[in-house]
Amino acid sequence: MDSTNNKQLSATRQQNFKNKGKDADEMRRRRNEMSIELRKNKRDETLQKRRNVPNVDDSLPEPESTQDFTSLQAIVTSAASDNIDEKLNAVKAARKLLSSDKNPPIDELIRSGILPILVDCLKQQTSPALQFEAAWALTNIASGTAQQTRAVVEANAVPIFLELLHSPNENVCEQAVWALGNIIGDGPQLRDYVIKLGVVDPLLELIKPDMSLSFLRNVTWVIVNLCRNKDPPPTVDTIQRLLPALAYLINHTDVAILVDTVWAVSYLTDGGNDQIQLVIDSGIVANLVPLLNHREVKVQTAALRAVGNIVTGTDEQTQMVLNCNALSYFHNLLTHQKEKINKEAVWFLSNITAGNQQQVQAVIDAGLIPLIVHHLAKSEFLTQREAAWAVSNLTISGSKAQISYLVDQGVIEPLCVLLTVKDAQVVQVVLDALMNVLKMAGTQYASIATEIEKCGGLDRIEPLQNHENEDIYKLAYEIIDQFFSDDNEEDPIVLPKGNNENTFEFDPNSQIPESGFRF
Repeated sequence: MDSTNNKQLSATRQQNFKNKGKDADEMRRRRNEMSIELRKNKRDETLQKRRNVPNVDDSLPEPESTQDFTSLQAIVTSAASDNIDEKLNAVKAARKLLSSDKNPPIDELIRSGILPILVDCLKQQTSPALQFEAAWALTNIASGTAQQTRAVVEANAVPIFLELLHSPNENVCEQAVWALGNIIGDGPQLRDYVIKLGVVDPLLELIKPDMSLSFLRNVTWVIVNLCRNKDPPPTVDTIQRLLPALAYLINHTDVAILVDTVWAVSYLTDGGNDQIQLVIDSGIVANLVPLLNHREVKVQTAALRAVGNIVTGTDEQTQMVLNCNALSYFHNLLTHQKEKINKEAVWFLSNITAGNQQQVQAVIDAGLIPLIVHHLAKSEFLTQREAAWAVSNLTISGSKAQISYLVDQGVIEPLCVLLTVKDAQVVQVVLDALMNVLKMAGTQYASIATEIEKCGGLDRIEPLQNHENEDIYKLAYEIIDQFFSDDNEEDPIVLPKGNNENTFEFDPNSQIPESGFRF
């Protein structure tokens, strides 16, 4: 019998046994809501667009201004001058307005008509200082709203910025990188526009061992923006060209570069199994997994998201992460002082327990089940929710011995406690888990049923028979009917009267529920 038939039979057996017939693809969760939350956190750390505001340590050249401008129109008039010094002073004045800490007058400058003038200044190869100031001003305009960024694009700045990636002046080149990063960071449409014009190769060619740290940080940040967004994601060709650079940068010691690199990997692995495979094929996973133990929480967070995305893939892709000894880091992650790390770690493990029995056993052998049960019982609700998924997935994927081990770790009571939460999905996941445990126990289910009843679980399941969610009330009814009914073979309420088969009487010893009989 070939492997395909074996897999089909295995799937059929699982669907016949399990109450939902779930497979690993259904049980593994990419969790869009979590991705959104983490992207929001990421924006707080490294913005998709960044204004170029000078600081006291800035070593970039600052040409001295010899003229004070009394109005915005005066700046525009002088910027259009044929006199290079007058032009430079005016462009520098515009840049300073845009570099102010609060409320830079971006819209006012756009309305003034200065954009075509600034773009023309980018072409002045005989004056790198003018190119630099113009690029800086345009960078800050492109750091604004989508409409403001698009105004820079519509002024035809992008092709000139791409030319400046070859500038012999490093400051001019770096400023062009920064401007392109802001444009690419606006979203997938402008990202793909800049890629189509040919940004990838000249950008990657800038990466050299002797380049300045600030420059490399900017290049890495632009690579992050190239990897962002999945509606649509970057093309396969683009991803394949970026991955060798990411594989190089992931070995860097600078925390800022490392954080951006790992977030770039996390974005790429958030695009489905084909993109996950591209990342795996790049060989980056072996260097990614040890970052789970990095001293910086920002690096740990990004690494946890990246490896977590990989294990949303197939069993084989999941195994690639496990083969790198990933589970050895999870005791520390599950006991981390930050709750968000705990939640992410449990989410990761919920995707492992959705795998095959060897992967479930790896979680058990790593000693992680008691920690999952602890989070199920004691943590904040969002972490409890992830733990409920991890437990429920194990009851679907695991063997009888593995589920028995889970029960021995005290999972029943914290599961039952969660039956009263308002989150219908969590209630259904918990009911699934309880049903699977009871079914797996077979003829020995009575001890499990007793434990459920003893900790108040039955009292919580009974009202769920009236739940507005169809799946929940059916599950609740099925659990009670199969495992908590006094007599599953005949109705104890109604008994035959004498030899007359057509007349019945109520059993005087039975109790009629207050809500009446339900059929």
